[in-house]
Amino acid sequence: MDEQIYQRESIPVDSGTSRSQFWEGFGKGLPIMVASAPFGLLFGALAVDNGFTVFEAVLMSAAIFGGASQMVGIELFGQHIPAWLIVFSIFAVNFRHVLYSAAVGRRIGHFKPLQSLLSYFLLTDPQYAETEKRAESGRAVTFIWYLGVATPIYVMWVTEAWIGGLFGNLISDPHALGIDMLLPIYFLGLVMGFRKRDNWAAIVIASAIVSIIAYKTIGSPWHVSIGALAGIIVAVIVAKPEKAREKR
Repeated sequence: MDEQIYQRESIPVDSGTSRSQFWEGFGKGLPIMVASAPFGLLFGALAVDNGFTVFEAVLMSAAIFGGASQMVGIELFGQHIPAWLIVFSIFAVNFRHVLYSAAVGRRIGHFKPLQSLLSYFLLTDPQYAETEKRAESGRAVTFIWYLGVATPIYVMWVTEAWIGGLFGNLISDPHALGIDMLLPIYFLGLVMGFRKRDNWAAIVIASAIVSIIAYKTIGSPWHVSIGALAGIIVAVIVAKPEKAREKR
């Protein structure tokens, strides 16, 4: 009982209203929404090109909500590939989300069960980063704030699949326009936001090098998970035990 009371009291509490917390989170989600727009549109266009109807493309975005997984899915569906291999491929692409879930689970342990389920479904790379930054700043990660961040991203992701499916053929070459660089630039900003953490440079460099090697040798999208695992291994190797930190 005492331990449960301590855990509840140790959760930071924001004094803002639920409405203010939602809109604060919404503001964090807006730049992510803009950065992901080209990829949502591209998915819708590619899905229709691969035989999907616009409705099926929208349904896939709404149900899966994972850009890389959806891209892999539309490439594998309809190619007489065993279902288990498609599932395994999608799992490999988004393996990093297992790691995200473990990390974010520490921040949302006070959520109700249904809130936790919805939060894990809405968990994306930037959602993880924003949640970590908020928690490290000493502010409470409330469900309302979390939902505020996710709402514009999710709604626009599904909407972009619809627009891409209808009008994707109007953008014949997204690379020529440079719009495909928006999301990488945003992710670079997220990575730089953690640069004050211990051993940040070593972990990032190791992950980047291994990811590049994997991309050249094994190919996409496996390089994402392989690079992430390399970063984790380096983090474990160079991490300092808590007792050693306390002595310092």
